[in-house]
Amino acid sequence: MPLTLRWGTVTAVTQRFEDLIRCQVDESPCIAYPRQTGTVEVGDTVLVNTQARDLGLGSGGFDVVYANLTRGLGLQPQPDAHVMTLPYTAGQAAAVCVEEGEPDADELDGMPVVCAGLHSQLAPVLAGIGPGVRVAYAQLAGGALPVALSDTVRLLKTRRLLETAIAVAPCIDGDVQAVSAAVALTWARAKRFDIVVCGIGPGIVGTGSVFGHGGLAVSAAANTAAALGGRAVIVVRYSGADPRERHRGVSHHTRSALRLVLGGYEIACPAGLHGFEDMGNVVEVPVDGWQETCASLPLDHMGRGPGDDPWFFASAFAAGRHARSLLA
Repeated sequence: MPLTLRWGTVTAVTQRFEDLIRCQVDESPCIAYPRQTGTVEVGDTVLVNTQARDLGLGSGGFDVVYANLTRGLGLQPQPDAHVMTLPYTAGQAAAVCVEEGEPDADELDGMPVVCAGLHSQLAPVLAGIGPGVRVAYAQLAGGALPVALSDTVRLLKTRRLLETAIAVAPCIDGDVQAVSAAVALTWARAKRFDIVVCGIGPGIVGTGSVFGHGGLAVSAAANTAAALGGRAVIVVRYSGADPRERHRGVSHHTRSALRLVLGGYEIACPAGLHGFEDMGNVVEVPVDGWQETCASLPLDHMGRGPGDDPWFFASAFAAGRHARSLLA
């Protein structure tokens, strides 16, 4: 499993956030995570990982700065951090985890936990929940590991639909770090969040097989929620426009994840949509006005928007709306 690295020079910085920098290295698009590499400036000499782009993968639209040799050597660890993220890899770094020194709740006491299998479901789920409640997002493995990659998370925070993003190991670079999904949920409960949305980062690991995909994060989140006394709300991956048969209607990702759920759960189904009848505890949810509610949010899944594949986004919106209704 070799890395593909090359030397390069930063020729432009095109966008800068506290947790993400978009730049060009020798005129090729690149991203850097400054909390890992230090800041990046034009003229810096860097090592970049080019493998995904070299292979033409879906995650390969840009390279990733592996190390900044100009100003990123000798960086000191975060104070009081000793739990290693990505342990025993070349990218290991210490982080402070929320379970260190902070009390967690013993149980969730019925707290709704929305379980999503795609990052593109996050915005419509949060729109369905709506403003006025405290929502945390817990990112699980299955897609991109750095929370900082998500422009959607940054936007949802500015819209006050999302308060905190939790990186659940092996994910990294959230507002806070947790070793496990159980810690993320019980910490959120102790901090008096109303709802937690569990999902994966941008992109998704997929092999075309029944269980070889990142959508199984749904079952991991639902099982943890049920075991701790939460109410798991399943976001169904539904499409009327996906050219792949395995993802048309209810995706095989959702069906395979549900096969692994051992506890109770509720499936939110948009009123008027059929095909959910054989999936267990289905709750029909009115989604009137969902498009207007989501109009200012980034709705995109594999290049398709709400006009191309409306039920994909309406299904996620329904899960958020149902979760909000459980607070009444």
